[in-house]
This record gives sequence, C-alpha cells and structure tokens, in this order.
Amino acid sequence: MGSDQAILYQVEQGVARITLNRPEKRNALIPALVSGLRDALDVSSRDASVRVVLLRGAGKDFCSGMDLRAFQEGAGGGVLQYREEAQRMAAMFLEMRHHPRPIVAAVHGRALGGGCGIATAADILIASDSAQFGYPEVNVGFVPAMVMAILRRSVTEKRAFELIVSAENITAQTACDYGIVNRLFPAETFDQNVDAYVAKLAAKSAAAITLAKQLFYRTDAMGFEAAVQAGADTNAIARTTADFERGIAEFLKKR
Repeated sequence: MGSDQAILYQVEQGVARITLNRPEKRNALIPALVSGLRDALDVSSRDASVRVVLLRGAGKDFCSGMDLRAFQEGAGGGVLQYREEAQRMAAMFLEMRHHPRPIVAAVHGRALGGGCGIATAADILIASDSAQFGYPEVNVGFVPAMVMAILRRSVTEKRAFELIVSAENITAQTACDYGIVNRLFPAETFDQNVDAYVAKLAAKSAAAITLAKQLFYRTDAMGFEAAVQAGADTNAIARTTADFERGIAEFLKKR
C-alpha cells in the first residue's frame, strides 16, 4: 500500500498502523478508502506478528465522514444500488468487531459522521484533548444509520438520540464524559502518548486478549446463564495456551 493510495499500512513491533490517507480532503470516506481499510484489516487479521491494530488519520483530522461529492455523483440510483453501497460500510464495521486483535483508534482533529463511526467501532478510542466528535448527517437530510448501533452501545439511550438529532459537535472531554472516548492525551504530546499506549498493549498476551475480545462481544446477545457458561468455556481454552503456561511459570518464579 503505497503513499499514493487512500490507505497507508505498515507493521512495527507488533503494531499494525493503518492510516486514512486523504489529508487534502480531511480523510473523507470514498469507496477506495473503505475498500483499502477493509483490505488492511484483513491483512492484519492474518498476520501472526500483529498484536494490536492502530487506526490514525493523516493531516489535520481523523476523518470528516462521507465525501458528499460521492453521493452527488451517484445520484439517480435505486434503493438496491444504495443498499449494496451501504453494505460495504456495514461489512467493515462487522470486520472490525470480528478482528482477532484489539483495534485502537487514535483521534486528533475532527471525527465526524462515518469517521466518528469508525472511531467508535474500534475496541478502544483514545483522543487528543483538542479533538471533536459529531454526527452531522441530519443537517443534509441523511441518517447516521449504521453507526447508530455502535453509538448506542457506547452511551446512554438519551445521549445517543441527542447526538444523532442535534447534529452538534462535542469536545473530546465531553465525548470522554459520555463514555465514547476511553482516554484523553494532551494535543502537544499526543503522538508520543499514542505510541506508548499501543506499545504497552502489544506487550500483553496475544492469546489472552484475542480470547477476551471474542468472548466480550459474543456475550452481547446472551442471557446471564449463557454468558457465564461461555465464560467457563473460554476459561478452559485459555488454560491450554502457551501464553498461560509461560505466564504462570514466570509468576511463580518471581514469588
């Protein structure tokens, strides 16, 4: 994935760095960018050396949402055509959820609309204290439809509805208070803080984190008893991994 492409991809010390690369357009989403992001996620999911995926945006913003010119150029199509286009975005959100490694979105500048959806679809969202978040779709007669499922799992029902229908941007601090953002870092040291954060996560047991992520999302639609039973199954599987054996041996050696 070269520098002339909509997505940049590289792996360093266990971290797959995926960068949205349309800085001149505030990384606005177009089919090529969505397709490239899906390809990068697929490559990283099959690379055994990858322990963490880091999503960034090139330039001044993380992602400004859908490129409205793409909508205008595609005007005149029917519902079936539009549904097929939307399905590609929906598939990307599902692929992020099913990715075996933790995905960290590091947001600076603005994350709006579909860009905010990508950020919140990550397992962990860290942000610069100068970042902004929002869902402006209703301002142009559109609906933040697919990202709604993600937002409702991050904040309370009333918070989610207000964000959707008000179309107002919120500050990084407010997004953190609402539960959208996990951690805030100062803008002036953001890059260093991001690198330190993902390096620390990459040092954890890859097997344990993969099992934890799979179990965490599997229990979404489960009742209490089924969720506890799924936990028991994962408990047993975790005890068979080399990471567990090594971790126990090292712990006992220290004692």
